[in-house]
Formats: sequence, C-alpha cells, structure tokens
Amino acid sequence: MVRLLRPFGRVVTYTRLLHLFVAVVWPAMLIFVQEEWWIWAVAAATLVPAGLVPAMRTVEGLQARLLLTGHRHDSESAGIVVVPSGTWGDRWRLVLWLQARFLLGCTTVTAVAQLAAFVVDSTASAVRRGFDDGALWHVLLVPPALAALAGIVVGSGRLVTAVALRLLGPSPAERLAALEERTEQLLERTRIARELHDSIGHALTVAVVQAGAARAAGDPAFTERALTAIEETGRAALDDLEHVLGVLRESERPVSGRPTLADADRLLESARASGAKVDAEVSGPLETIPGPVSREGYRILQESLTNVLRHAGSVAIRVRMAVADGMLDLEVRNPLDADAPRPGRGSGLRGIRERAALLGGRARTGPDAGDWQVHVELPLS
Repeated sequence: MVRLLRPFGRVVTYTRLLHLFVAVVWPAMLIFVQEEWWIWAVAAATLVPAGLVPAMRTVEGLQARLLLTGHRHDSESAGIVVVPSGTWGDRWRLVLWLQARFLLGCTTVTAVAQLAAFVVDSTASAVRRGFDDGALWHVLLVPPALAALAGIVVGSGRLVTAVALRLLGPSPAERLAALEERTEQLLERTRIARELHDSIGHALTVAVVQAGAARAAGDPAFTERALTAIEETGRAALDDLEHVLGVLRESERPVSGRPTLADADRLLESARASGAKVDAEVSGPLETIPGPVSREGYRILQESLTNVLRHAGSVAIRVRMAVADGMLDLEVRNPLDADAPRPGRGSGLRGIRERAALLGGRARTGPDAGDWQVHVELPLS
C-alpha cells in the first residue's frame, strides 16, 4: 500500500499532470468561441508549423526538463536536450512530440474530468438522498473511480515522460557528438598525465644524477656546474608544470605554448650537464614540422633521454633527427651495458608508443646491435 501511494508524495507527479493540462489550454479556449469538433483538428494542424521552428525545441525541452523530470532547466542529466533543432529530423521529431503531447493531454484531461465529475456527483447525490438504496450503489462505485483516477494521473505522467525522453532526447548525431567530446576530454586528461610524467620525471632524473655525480666527484667546480644544471632543469620543469596546470584551469587555452623540437637543444644541454656525452645529428628543417608532431616529438625525445639517464647513467648518447619525404625520423641510442638495468615496460616506453600511434606513426624500443634504441617514425601530414 505504501508503495502504491508513494508517487502521490512526489511533486513531479503533479507537475506532469500540469504539463498535460497546459497542452490543451489554448485549444479549450477556442471552444468558447465556437463549439465545433473541427476546432480540435485545427489546433492539432497548427502544431505542425510550430514544430518546424528550431527554437520551439528549446521551449519544449525546458518545459519537459522542469515539469516532467523534475530537473533544473540547466541540468545535463535530464536526458532531454534544450538546443534548437539542427536538422530536419530533429524538427519532425518535435512535430511528432507536439502531436503526441496534444493527444495524451486531451485524453488525460477528458478522463480526469469525467471521473472527477462522477465522484463529485455520486457523493453529492448520496448526501442529498440520505444514502438510500439507490444512492448507495453510486457510493460503492466511488472507490474504484478514485483508483482509476489515481492510475490515470500517475500512468499518463509516466507515459508522457517516456515519450519526451524518446522524442526530445538527443538524436543519434548529437549522441555521437557528445561521445566524441567525452572522448576528447579523456584523451586530453591522458595527454596531461603524460606531460607531467615526461616533464617532471625528466627533471627529477637529471637532478638525482647530477646530485649523485657531484657527491662522488668531490670537485667544487663540478658541484657548482651540477647545481646550476639542477636549477635550470628545475626551472624548466616548473614552467612545464605551470603550463599543464593552466590547461587544467582553462580548457580552451591553446597548446601553442608547449615546447617543440625547435627547443630540443634545451633537452640535449640538460643531458650533457648530467655528464652524458650527447652526439646530436639534425638534418632537415625542424621548424617546418607541424605543431602536433613537433610537440609530441619533443616529449618522445625527452622521455628517451630520461630513460638513458635513469637506467644507464652518464653514457654516450647518439641522437638523430631527420625530416625528409614527409616523415620525421627520431632515433636515440646508447650503449647497452650488461650490468646496467634495462628499461622496463613501464608507462614511459608505453607512452612513447602511444604518442607515435596517435599520430599514425610507429615506435620501436629495445636492444639493437649492442645498443638500446628508441626509433620513432612520425608522418608530417
């Protein structure tokens, strides 16, 4: 019993009924002008051009959100869109919704009015006649009539809400656009995580290597150079961190401020300051590389150098960057010492492969002819 009465304790039950009543108010007003059946046909026909107006979808969507679902007009979880019709398919769906709402409204209002009138008349008649035998039968029919009235109120409200979710909900194109937007957001979060891993990981690796080398060397001059390198690398990492946090704060902020391969000298000097012997060979104009490719190439180079410093220490590193035939060829090699720990299969190498794959390129990492290599090929188009 409590479960059956629960809907009548919710405000949305009555706002749904109000929503259906509103649908027939203005046609009912025409009846006072001329009591003809064709008035209802004219009212239904006028809904067709009204539904073809793009802005009408916003009006109906706002009403449905507020009165049918009980959500705020600015809620995104209501399942009902409030943007104007963008396609003819959206317009005709709105026309169908207006016709369905009008039909449900007329049926519900008529049924509620008839049942309510029966209950009132039966009760009033019984009171006037002193509950004699003839009036008693009318009184016995009042409870079933009230039950039917309650069922119509709740059932019609749920039915019109289901129809609204179907016809005023997002179209397949809008669902696809929302899914693409959500995917872009997830990809952006993944990219930011990679940015932090590569930038902060590189800075910490350089700082650890420099501090260890300075302590082992016992040379004041070398210690001074190590501290300078740690300071410069830390400042660069702070700049990268500030940029990433700025992206988090401002989702529309452009990515043009991120470092590119034109800033690769900063990475090479940082590795040299850590004691590594870096031999760099650059062929082709790096400044002509498209922004996305150049930015991802910078991060790949950064992670590759970080892996060398972390796992091999201050060793000879050969860096080759070539731009030719519509491709960027980036290779980082270092001698593979049998006693040194090899890079594992952690997020760094996985991130390199994922970055390359997202740009339509490929990456090879692993031992090669006595060296450890990271070889990446990225298309420029």
